[in-house]
Amino acid sequence: MKKPILFSMMFLGSLFFAQQKTPALGGDRDVHGCIGSAGYTYSQLRNNCVRVFEQKIKLKEVSADKSSSTMTAVIFSKDMKRAEIFIPDGMAKSIILEKEGKDKIWKSGSHIKESYVLVPYKKTGYQIKKDDVVIYQ
Repeated sequence: MKKPILFSMMFLGSLFFAQQKTPALGGDRDVHGCIGSAGYTYSQLRNNCVRVFEQKIKLKEVSADKSSSTMTAVIFSKDMKRAEIFIPDGMAKSIILEKEGKDKIWKSGSHIKESYVLVPYKKTGYQIKKDDVVIYQ
């Protein structure tokens, strides 16, 4: 009699703890309130959650040695002096690039280990270079 009760208690206890570890739908909000499982990430320029894949300017990864490729997006500030790029690598979700003067080049600051540059490409496109190597276009 004791064994069936003990096994029943263990079974019910395991169900209770399994439910406690499963996050609720939409329960994966980051510190900004963006829901990652719904494709949202925080934009520093817009000060809001955005979906990178829904942005107007999307660039594809250039590297041909991988079996799969990634994409990124570019968001510009209203005055076009700053650009935000969403690079899947690294700790930061996005990197802010700044344009100096009337240049048509946006550069990352010295606070970032790698050097990122956004430059116009052909008539309507852009390229992102990391340490002078094109990684997206």
